[in-house]
Parts: sequence; structure tokens; C-alpha cells
Amino acid sequence: MVLLSTSEPTGVAYVQTTNLDGESNLKTRYAKQETLQKIPEKENVSGLIKCEKPNRNIYGFQANMEVDGKQVSLGPSNIILRGCELKNTTWAVGVAVYAGSETKAMLNNSGAPSKRSRLETHMNLEIIFLSLFLVALCTVVSVCAAVWLRRHRDELDYLPFYRRKDFSEDEEKNYNYYGWGLEIFFTFLMSVIVFQIMIPISLYISMELVRVGQAYFMIRDAEMYDESSNTRFQCRALNINEDLGQIKYVFSDKTGTLTENMMEFQCASIWGVDYNGGKATSQDQKDGYFVQADGQVLRPKMVVKTDPELLQYVRNGKETKEGSYVHDFFLALAACNTIVPIIVDTPDPTLKLIDYQGESPDEQALVYAAAAYGFMLIERTSGHIVIDIQGERKRFNVLGLHEFDSDRKRMSVILGFPNQSVKVFVKGADTTMFSVIDRSLNTSIIRATEAHLQSYSSIGLRTLVIGMRELSTSEFEEWHSAFEVASTALMGRARLLRKIASNIESNLCILGASGIEDKLQQGVPEAIESLRTAGIKVWVLTGDKQETAISIGYSSKLLTSKMTQVIVNSNSKESCRKSLEDAIIMSKKLTTTSGTTNETGRTLGTGSTPVALIIDGTSLVYILDSELEERLFELACNCSVVLCCRVAPLQKAGIISLVKKRTSDMTLAIGDGANDVSMIQMADVGVGISGQEGRQAVMASDFAMGQFRFLVPLLFVHGHWNYQRMGYMILYNFYRNAVFVLVLFWYVLFTCFTLTTAINEWSSVLYSVIYTSVPTIVVGILDKDLSRLTLLKHPQLYGAGHRDECYNKTLFWITMLDTLYQSVVVFFIPLLAYWGSTIDAASIGDLWTLAVVILVNLHLAMDVIHWNWITHAAIWGSIIATFICVIVIDAIPSLVGYWAIFEIAKTRLFWFCLLAIIVTALIPRFVVKVLYQFYAPCDVQIAREAEKFWAQSQSAAVEVEMSPILDHPRR
Repeated sequence: MVLLSTSEPTGVAYVQTTNLDGESNLKTRYAKQETLQKIPEKENVSGLIKCEKPNRNIYGFQANMEVDGKQVSLGPSNIILRGCELKNTTWAVGVAVYAGSETKAMLNNSGAPSKRSRLETHMNLEIIFLSLFLVALCTVVSVCAAVWLRRHRDELDYLPFYRRKDFSEDEEKNYNYYGWGLEIFFTFLMSVIVFQIMIPISLYISMELVRVGQAYFMIRDAEMYDESSNTRFQCRALNINEDLGQIKYVFSDKTGTLTENMMEFQCASIWGVDYNGGKATSQDQKDGYFVQADGQVLRPKMVVKTDPELLQYVRNGKETKEGSYVHDFFLALAACNTIVPIIVDTPDPTLKLIDYQGESPDEQALVYAAAAYGFMLIERTSGHIVIDIQGERKRFNVLGLHEFDSDRKRMSVILGFPNQSVKVFVKGADTTMFSVIDRSLNTSIIRATEAHLQSYSSIGLRTLVIGMRELSTSEFEEWHSAFEVASTALMGRARLLRKIASNIESNLCILGASGIEDKLQQGVPEAIESLRTAGIKVWVLTGDKQETAISIGYSSKLLTSKMTQVIVNSNSKESCRKSLEDAIIMSKKLTTTSGTTNETGRTLGTGSTPVALIIDGTSLVYILDSELEERLFELACNCSVVLCCRVAPLQKAGIISLVKKRTSDMTLAIGDGANDVSMIQMADVGVGISGQEGRQAVMASDFAMGQFRFLVPLLFVHGHWNYQRMGYMILYNFYRNAVFVLVLFWYVLFTCFTLTTAINEWSSVLYSVIYTSVPTIVVGILDKDLSRLTLLKHPQLYGAGHRDECYNKTLFWITMLDTLYQSVVVFFIPLLAYWGSTIDAASIGDLWTLAVVILVNLHLAMDVIHWNWITHAAIWGSIIATFICVIVIDAIPSLVGYWAIFEIAKTRLFWFCLLAIIVTALIPRFVVKVLYQFYAPCDVQIAREAEKFWAQSQSAAVEVEMSPILDHPRR
């Protein structure tokens, strides 16, 4: 809505935009002077607002308002968006210009898509193939049955198992025979019933049980428990656990996800002297600075570490030359900002706290620092500010304010002092401030300040340069008249204001520089470094300003000093096109120079000249959903790091969609605010941070945790384990079912295609329920190919998921070939052994049943890596349970095969056949496995051997050479 009036006399309204851009600081919005005095309750307000069509850009708004015959321009600072919270403002009156689905908040919402794990998607394709194979088996049986019936059509009346005539009565008639055509059709249907075990319906149930077990251990993992917020890991989706082992792209929010959104003033360089707080701390620093007035104590809400020497200069006032510069420096920190001081009550009626709220956490940190040194901002309106300087309150008139913008990279305030003098105070980035400082004055001071800035930046501090200049009466009047004209302009207002600001921000005298530490969450730099070592690309998508994002990029080790930054900031489609094309040419040149490293398989752009792409939300407006998407993706593929600033919530989802459409790589999005919901829902895996910005991100996520650093154990440990277990489990289920079905199929070929089965129907039912199900589930939950320590120590091991080592088409076909061989062994060894005997079908059927169950369980045991008592109980217990079930079934007189197992088990041939089947069936698999591990081992196998060697020798760390990480996107 467009603001018309507020409870503040100056028309200011304070809003919090956490739900839109994730920033928890207060922002100021203004009502126009033309509507400020109009109160709708007492008088009619009439006018016309002409605004742009609804769009999703939360940082832009263009409109005109006609009121009382006067036309007034409206901008982003004059509207309050849906999703904002009104703070410290009693009431506000406005006109709704967009409503319902046309609001910017709703346009930035994307529906929650249904997510399915990649392994399950691939598995479904294999099951379709198995279904076709089942149809093929049934067709073969039907066709063979048709041929057999045609060949023996003259013998069907008398054949014992195919008696067509009924001679029990006087009149002969066809008995239990429906004709050649229907017999073939019924044969096909019976084949489907007999061979239906080929379709692993039980696999879906087993997978869900395994995922529940995996989720239990993830939730109980103490390494992912956040003590500061008392939050455990949450597994909110149970169908994508294994996707955590194949993530290639991580898209992260910045504020509240990488950082704690808490800035802390660390040091300052004032008039060429470095005050870094490294000396002994002062005695009165414990409770911080405070002032007493009217029987009450005012104290800043946050205590800042102070430097004793600097405190001494401040207390001496302006008596010395250095003291006067220190005075002006802290006056600039307290005044040159948009911070709003809020008085907070405490349980002690004599103590009040001052909470500083504002758009930028940098400004908050600087104002708290100024207060700690005795320059306490007490009150701010649009016309004046009140600052308590060492216990003496002074009022300064705010004659003008030029807010920060990305072109100037600085802000300035013009203050009218009590002695009628006028000064302009400027603070900004060193890249732009040194161009407006008068270098003819105090050259040595400027050089010293530059050296201090370099040292601050090298340790990851955010730096700002402070300057000032006293204005003459003529200079101020000239600026004032130009400012009035520019601020009321309908067209090109921002450009005019920028030009006027540049004119007044010139020939400055340098005061010094500040160093602020942006409090990163614990372990963030190490986590990002590990992710990149594992071949995972980390993109940061933030609603913050570009400078803030770049600074955090350096402190979090996302950006390094060796990287070449490619910045795309454009305001039109054509300029975007040109910027992207130029950037692509530059990135290709830079990566070509390090082509020798690319040939060894290392990530593109990580040689001698890595490239970092930095792009803003305005440029993305013209790029996303247009033909420029392809160019952006091509550029991003050449970059080691991508940093997107000032992006709207739906743009975050659009960037992830851009990657998903052009590669088959898995994506993960992590964020903590409502503005991250679209991104979290769009990614293959969404992770919510239980932070300070509400629960919206957590509620929309698939997994939730307390800190960004927990992403490392989640992906490298649990993700790797889950992927390895689930991949093996799917292949094993295909194998164990196919072996059983093929044994039945071979038997059909020797029984005139009549679909009689030697294996008891009860055994067929219990095969997937009791005989083989429990070991599969237990191994799927508990097996570990590598220890946690090894997986965390060698992030490159995560590449197994990128290379689809645990589940791929090659493994599937190898498994099917092994299955075919083992089924032949299981069927034909007993058949040849008992060929000339009078053994009945039920007896050899029991032999086949026991042989298959023992074989598939020993096959599983060969592949188990991490043994414990539960695994032993499951595997050997299943074999024992199978013997018990077969004995019980054969002990029931009413069932076919009564007492068969007792007769056949008496003979030595029975036990010899079991042993021969197991040895013959498993020897090829064992030999191939040994040869593969000796002559072509993968990273996981090498690391496993290193683990064993280390455990035996208890020596120092074993060096493991990992496979190269390939960075080419899979299309």
C-alpha cells in the first residue's frame, strides 16, 4: 500500500521485511508531505494513483499520485509491501495498490512441488523393464505351450497330466480342457501369477522402513545437535534420504544462514593511528558506557569492546589535535546513518536500554561502537538528531541526507551544529572514498590509513572510510536549492540526487577507517571449503547489498584474493546481453590459461585464475525467463563461485530452476527465512535453518537443522551412507527376486509348460516376507562402508555419489547377468544330481527353496562391510527361519509335499547339492570382486583399506590419493 500518513509527525513508518528479504533490521518508509496532514477520519482525501503493472520485483516501484491538483512521484520508499511488519509506529494510513495474488509477496511464491528421490526414479524405470521381462517370460511360456499342445494334440486324451477325456461315466466328454486358444490364454495368466515375484512390490515397503531407520539415526546424531538453540536435526521428508549423497549444487542464503547477522566493531584507524583493542582492557568496560539523566540510567543494549588509549583521547575532548579528530570520527559514526534509537524498559525502573534498529547491521555496529566511546545517539527524527557526548546532550539539525547506493558506494549527512556551522560527514567503501578525498592534505595520514585498511581486510574485516568537510554558506545554499529541485523531480530523480551527492561529497578531509567483523556462524568457512573440495558448487543467493555479500564471501572463504571477479550490474536487457557476452569471453580466457590443470580433471576455474560471478537482482529480472538464461548458465559453468545479490524470493527459485533444467545434477537449497521458501521448495533437497527469522523455512523444508556447518556431516556422512545403502539394497532386491523367478521358469520348461511348481505355494509367499526381507532392511539401515572420521577427513569420497557408483545401468545389467548364472546353477545342479532318481517334485522343490534362500543371504553377507550382532542375527536368523518354515509346512498333512523335507534331508546328496550350489554360484562373483578391488579399486575401497591399515598399525594418517573431480555438467 502507498503510505498517506503515519502517527509520526514527519510521516515516517518503520517496517521489518524479514518475510521478504530475510533482513531483520528496521527500514524506514515515508508518507509524502502532500498527504501527511490529511486525516481520513476528519476529512475526505481524494486523488488518483497511476502505478506500474503488478510485478515480482520487491525492490522497485514506480508510480505517480495526483492530489489537490498536484502530481507527486512515488518510489519504493513510499510503499509498504504485503508481508512486512509495522514496528514502533502507532498507526499508518495508506491506499492499497495491489491486492490478493497481485501483491509482490504472492508473485514471489511458488507452489510446493512433489519430490521423489533420484534413485527411486531410476528404479521405477528398471521396474518397467522388469515388467516387460516378466511379460516376455510369460509370452515364451505361452508360445512354447502352444507349440507343445499342437505337437501332442492326438495324445491329449490319455496323457496323465493333460487328460482331455473323462471316462468315469458312460458318455465320454472333454474334461478340464477349454480348447487350444483358451488354454494358451490361461497359460499366460497362470504364468503371470507364478512369476509375479519378479516385480518387487515388497521393495517399496522395505525402502520406506529403511528410510525411517536412517532418519532415526540422523535425528539422534549428536554431531548435528545445536546446543545454542537446543535444536536437533529434523527429518521432515522420508522419501529423499539417499539424494543427500548426490548433491552437486548448494544454493545458500547469506543472512542468518552463513552469518549470525551480528556485526561487531573490532578496531579503528583514526588520523593514521591504529587502535585495535589489543592492549589491556579497561576496568569500566565490563558493563559498557552509560549516562545518567533525570534519575535514570541509559545504557546501550549491546556492549562493545573498547581500546583504553582511544577511550583516553575521547575523554580528553578536543583539547589536543588528535582528540579533535577522534571527536569528529565518532560524531560521524553516530550521525551518518539511518539508525533509529528505541528506548527499552528493564525490570529495574531506573535502568533503560537503548536498542539501535536500522536497515544495515554495519550501521548498528558503528552506532553501538560510538555509544561505547561516549557518543550515544539518543533521538532521531527526519529533521534533527540528539547525541549525548560524554554526558552532554547536543542537538544537531539534519539538513540533508544522501542514502547509500550501489553506484556511489557511500552515504553522507549534512549536519547543522549548535554554533551555526555546517559540516558534511561521509562514510563509504575505500574504493570510492579515496577518489573524493583531497590527497593534497595530509598525505602521510592517507597512506597510513590505506595500510591499516589492507591489514583489516586481510583478516576478513568489513571496512569503511570516514571523511568530512566544513561547508561555507554559499556551498550549502547552492546544494540546498539543487537538492530541493531534484527531490521533487518526476523523472530521473535518482540520477539527479546521485549527481548532487557526488558534488557535495568531494575534497574531503580523511578522518579514519573502521573495521567490523561480521559474525559468521561457527564453522562456516571450513564447511564451504570442505564442500568445494568434494566437488560441490556453492552459490550464495542473498537479498543483501552487493558490497555486504562480497565482504561475507571473503570472510567465509567463498571468495579468495586469487579469484577474478566478474560483476554483472545492468539496467536493461541489451546491457545484460553485452555484460554476459563480455564476461563469457573473459572467463574462457582465464580458464584457458589454467587449461593444464583442467586436463587432469580438476574443476574448471580452480587453477591459477579462478573466476567468481557476482550478479544483482536487477540484471536477473532481464535474464531469467528469457533467451539470456542460456548465456548466464554458460557463464556460471566457467565460474568457481556464483554470488547473486539483491535477489527477490522467486528469483532464487528461478536460479535453481535454471540449473535444474540444464543439468541432471542434484541441487540443495538452504535458508532460514520466509524469503527462502520458494528456493527450498524448488531444489531437489531443501534444508531449513532453525534461526532467528521464524519457522517458515523449516516448515517448507525436507530437512531442518540449527547451523550451516551441519551440512557437512549431513552430506558427507549420512548422505554417503544412505546413498550407498539404498543403491545396493535396490540392486539386491532385483537380484533376489529374479533368482527365484528364473528357477521357477527353468522348471516350467521341463514340465510341458503346465505351470505346475515344485516350490510350495507357501514358500513362494513367504520368500519376500520372512525368508529374505529382514536382512535387507537391517543392512539398509546399519551398514557402513566407511567410518565417519574417514568420510569427513576426505571430502573427495563424496564424489562416489556424483559418479553414480552405487547404482547405475552397468551395475544393473551386471547384476542381472549374475542373477541368470546363479539361477542356472541353483536349478541344474539338483536336476542333474537327481536325474535318474525317483524323487518327487516337492522334495526337490524344498531343496531349491533352501538353496535360493541360503545363496541370496550369503550373497548379502559377502557384501556386508560393517558387521554387528543385529546383522548377524538377521542374516543367519533368516536362514534358520527358512529351515523352520519349510519343516513346519512339510509337517502339515493337508498340504502338498507332506514329510518331503524329512525324507530328502536324510541323504548325503541333499547336503552335497546345497554345498555345490553355494560354492559354484558365488565363486565367479567372489573372483570378480577380488580382481576388481586389487586392480581397479574405487576411492571408497582404497579408503577402506587405509582404514584397516591405520587400525592395524596405529600409525600416523594414511595418505589416500582420490580420483579427480570432474566438473562438467551432466546434460
